[in-house]
Amino acid sequence: MSDSRTNDPQIGPDPQSVPLLDIVGENRPLHDEILEVIREVFESGRFLYGPAVTELENAVAELSGAKHAVGCASGSDALLLALLAMDIGPGDEVIVPSFTFFATASAVERVGAGIVFADIDPTTFNLDPAIVEAAITPNTKAVIPVHLFGRAANMTELQRIADEAGIQVIEDAAQAIGSKHRDRGAGAWGDVGCFSFYPTKNLGGCGDGGMLTTSSDELAERLRLFAAHGMKPRYVHGVVGVNSRLDTLQAAALCVKMKHLERWTESRRRHATRYHDLFAHAGLTNKITLPTDDANGTHVWNQFTIRVSNSRRDDLRSHLAEQRIASEIYYPIPLHQQECFRHVEYAAGSLVETERAAAEVLSLPVFPGLTSEEQQRVVDGIARYFAGRRVAAA
Repeated sequence: MSDSRTNDPQIGPDPQSVPLLDIVGENRPLHDEILEVIREVFESGRFLYGPAVTELENAVAELSGAKHAVGCASGSDALLLALLAMDIGPGDEVIVPSFTFFATASAVERVGAGIVFADIDPTTFNLDPAIVEAAITPNTKAVIPVHLFGRAANMTELQRIADEAGIQVIEDAAQAIGSKHRDRGAGAWGDVGCFSFYPTKNLGGCGDGGMLTTSSDELAERLRLFAAHGMKPRYVHGVVGVNSRLDTLQAAALCVKMKHLERWTESRRRHATRYHDLFAHAGLTNKITLPTDDANGTHVWNQFTIRVSNSRRDDLRSHLAEQRIASEIYYPIPLHQQECFRHVEYAAGSLVETERAAAEVLSLPVFPGLTSEEQQRVVDGIARYFAGRRVAAA
């Protein structure tokens, strides 16, 4: 039988390699069902605001525990729409992590608000609540905690701090659909939650797509308004919105995949547990720092990210590539050190844990279809590196 994976080493290479992801393999069993729902949308002609959009919105709201969910065109747009709906703009400040994907901070820049970068907890990679609290000023209007790599941020503390300061909370849950902090889902803690359906996410679409969650009737209405050019009723514009709609084709495919999300999440969680066992058995826990599970919630393992100190991370990654084992660095350059954010004026060394993480992190394959044999290859490849045996794969 032919292998379902493509020749891209990041999304599914030949059978002799271990990919970082296997999008083709994950989608293949759903091929006929997805094509059928796409055919139904095509024949209905309801490419926007079709019933599949409402179905997906209801499913995401139920999963997160929020009252409302509002579809949009991408996770990046979700962040932008949240800020617009909250009337955040010039003169306001928004606290964000620097150790995150670009979209978290770019949305703040696009509305003209001031970016305030805060450092992370070195264990969870998420915002450190104490540093957030110290960063609040009279101009602070919101904080955007990112549930990075699938682990929810400490929302108990962050929400307490926000409530006491009278600021709003926008959860960047792009990597964390289905995750929980304590007994509440990501996207249901803050004022608004933002999700992404980019194809590499735990619930990945066939292109871009996003979702917002909120339990506020007023915010839900404003989010829908800003996502549709600020138009209500037709051709009447009370605000300047954007064009950001989740199309029905994407929603239909995601509804098919949504039925498998819980099973995929459990596979990721099993893989994470197995990695811990394999690394311990290989005697590598004193060579690398393993990510921890969340004792106060549910980690959904969008990434399994180790830390490699003593400037050996890049060398290890090169070694794994020689072994035809894919890995990735999320994220090699903190946002406060990006050229486009130079005007924010954060000196090198100002966010110690963020900069240390950027120099040490390495994400390993943890996708649902990863086999135990492939995991063993990953661990063996790392063990060979630390034993000094750099043998290229055959």
